[in-house]
Order: sequence, then C-alpha cells, then structure tokens
Amino acid sequence: MIQILFALVVAQMALILSLLFRTPLRTLVITGLDRSKQGRGPLVAKSVGGTVLVFFSSTLYGVFSVQKRLTEAGFVNPTDEVLMAHRLLEASLIGFSLFLVLIIDRLHYYIKELNLLRKFIEEVKNLKKDYEQRKNADAEMKKTEIKQPKLQS
Repeated sequence: MIQILFALVVAQMALILSLLFRTPLRTLVITGLDRSKQGRGPLVAKSVGGTVLVFFSSTLYGVFSVQKRLTEAGFVNPTDEVLMAHRLLEASLIGFSLFLVLIIDRLHYYIKELNLLRKFIEEVKNLKKDYEQRKNADAEMKKTEIKQPKLQS
C-alpha cells in the first residue's frame, strides 16, 4: 500500500510542476482537468475523496490505538513499534496526498481565472485603442472641415 501512496504523491507532484510552468503539457493538463470537472466527474471525485478521507481517519485511529496500547503496557513492544511506524507513514502519505489534491484544484482555478483576466485586459486594451483611433479620426475630420471654406449658393 505504501508503494501505491508514494507513486500517487509523486504523480501529484509532477502534475503540480506541469501546472506551474507554461508548457504545452500545461494546456493538456488544464484541458484534462476541465473535462474531469464536467458531467459525472465531480461526483466521482467527491466519492473517491470521501473514501480516501475515511481510509485516512481509519489509519489515524489505528495509530492512536497502537499508541494507547504502548502507553498502557508501559514497555515498547517491537511489533507495536513497527506497526506504529507503518501506520504513521501511511497516514502521513495519505494526508499529504489529500493536501496535494487541494493544491492542484486551487492551481487549476487560479490559472483559469488568470486566463480570463488576461483575455479581459486584452479586450479592454483593444477597446481603448479603437476609441483613441476614432477620437483622432474625428479630430482630423474637424480640422479638414475648418480648413475648407463653405461655398454659398
């Protein structure tokens, strides 16, 4: 189980690194995350997250039960010590994995918001540029009207 958790944590770290740097892989990851958040994706993610959270709480309960047994016995049993170390490692990896999932979700959200803001700023710049061009064109037209004398019939 620990090898699976280590592989999961490494995969999540790689995903976070791919989100941090602007590469073609980042656009692929963002597209994948967008598609996973559509349809039944959120329901599946919540159920998997809930299952992992229950497993995390079960592991923590196991850690506390072993610790309670150690304090009640008064001496350190080598089996309990190995069991405690195994459960602690498992609990820490699961907790770290849940934390990395939250980081991935927030990074995805902030990247999407940043892209929307960039598009909005670009639109505002274009509107400002068009306004300035129209203003200059109107000023030039007024100048040419003033220079040309009006003919009276």
